[in-house]
Amino acid sequence: MSSLDPETEELIDDPIPAEAERETRLTPAEAVEAMRINIPVRGNRKLRTLLGRVNDDRQLKAWWHVANVNAVVRMEINDHSWVHVQIVTNIALKLLRQLIRHGVEPSVVRDYGLERDDAEVVVTLGALLHCIGMAVHRDGHEDISLFLAEPKLRDLLGGLYEEPELTVLASEVLGTITSHREHGRPLTLEAGIVRVADALDMAQGRSRIPFEHGRVTMHSLSAAAIEGVTIRDGSEGPIRIEILMNNSSGIFQVDGLLKAKLRGSGLEPYVEVIAHIDTEAEKRLVPIYRLET
Repeated sequence: MSSLDPETEELIDDPIPAEAERETRLTPAEAVEAMRINIPVRGNRKLRTLLGRVNDDRQLKAWWHVANVNAVVRMEINDHSWVHVQIVTNIALKLLRQLIRHGVEPSVVRDYGLERDDAEVVVTLGALLHCIGMAVHRDGHEDISLFLAEPKLRDLLGGLYEEPELTVLASEVLGTITSHREHGRPLTLEAGIVRVADALDMAQGRSRIPFEHGRVTMHSLSAAAIEGVTIRDGSEGPIRIEILMNNSSGIFQVDGLLKAKLRGSGLEPYVEVIAHIDTEAEKRLVPIYRLET
């Protein structure tokens, strides 16, 4: 689990790794009833209202459930449940607030004269909606997410914003969704934040499902090697990300997957990434790794 500020860490530390798989065995009604997103709103009244609407939205929660069934049951890949969504949202807010605290201006503030609270709304909705397209299919799910998210955004933001600001906010959120893919090209700080936050949900609990199903690939093996992720003030910039591994195979997650998401995100000048191995905990995750061609 990622180590964040105490308030955020408390909110994301409750779900246990098995929850994503257990949820797939519930009926849709049972699964939706169990979902409740928690984020530290910190006096942002728009964000507080939005959070209440999200937690009352059974259609949104149903998308999260179907996305997880597709991922865990049908494809046997990692967690795409509301647990993943909540973790990504909390990490994204942590990154945004830390950047703001160090004087980095959000794009909606710089380009539209909006408030920092509005940037938090953009980042939150981008994180909450970034993978709802998985409810339809894994292939091209980012584009499917756009199709589902646009009308949903107008429902969630209605009354909080009037035109033209409503369309501005919706467009900014859609930009974060389409940019979170590996080959995406974020145009805003907020989009880069959501993209990197998605990559930082990498601790081994999320990889447990494919690994325990015997799908030993570089992806599942390296993800199982990640013990935790810590986000704190950097020594050379606003953010220092420390990744603790129990096995050197975790380097693939860092140098391959996280690097691909960080590069081109726009966050490169602000983030330093340090990965190290706890040598006392280093262990063999599988007896033999066979390369399959």
